[in-house]
Amino acid sequence: MTDTLSASPPALSARSTGPLTSGDLTHYARTGWLAARGLFSIEEAADIARWTEEVCAWPEVAGRHMVYYETSLLDPAAKVVQRVENFCPYHPAFDALVRGGRLLAAVEQLVGGPAMLFKEKVNFKKAGGAGFEPHQDQQAGWSTYAPGFVTALVSIDRATVENGCLEMSDAPRYAGLIGQEWTPLTAAEMASFSLIPVETEPGDVLFFDSYAPHGSQPNLTDAQRRILYLTYNAAEYGDHRAQYYTDKRKSFPPEIEREPGKDYRFRV
Repeated sequence: MTDTLSASPPALSARSTGPLTSGDLTHYARTGWLAARGLFSIEEAADIARWTEEVCAWPEVAGRHMVYYETSLLDPAAKVVQRVENFCPYHPAFDALVRGGRLLAAVEQLVGGPAMLFKEKVNFKKAGGAGFEPHQDQQAGWSTYAPGFVTALVSIDRATVENGCLEMSDAPRYAGLIGQEWTPLTAAEMASFSLIPVETEPGDVLFFDSYAPHGSQPNLTDAQRRILYLTYNAAEYGDHRAQYYTDKRKSFPPEIEREPGKDYRFRV
């Protein structure tokens, strides 16, 4: 793929009003990401944590929300929840949070108009949870659905260097893929930039576009580090959420829906 830098990021100053400041928009235009500190109050963050526990308590049912597991790095005999996806249709409070209010208003500032929810997940990164290799989200076949996306990372727990906070690129904003689809970025592809840790507190929101390189380290502490990830595309490119989850169930279903003896591998 071509290593492409955006020489002239879209002007953000003329975009719709919302909670993001002109400084936020300038940072996003330059880097492809920004940290909005305290976008949600401590009380609102506590609500999000409570809703997450409610989702976790649901029994697993094929064709409904999607639960994924991983082997703990601290206890190879233990399997722990890695993430849960596709829960908004079954949780009205979560659905209202992600489809309206200041969160959607911020996303619409970044995409320059109306936005649609593309996918939602909670990454738990339990004690012993693995990190994620450096990648661009668009590498995961997302160009099938739209040419670009914005993800809002909502910190449920405190995310630190020790428990595997997200790490973002220190390069200027990319406007295209710098690696191959379905493959994490190589050292050669990352030679011109580094990943820097971005620690977050409950209620902070980190926004990044689907070409911004990022990754994370494992959580080797004794407590989980939960993060809500919400991904949107500009409404002009259509509503692809249902098709995305139909496709994902075919290629990488949750464990409750997997065929015995078939090998399933997460790629990026």
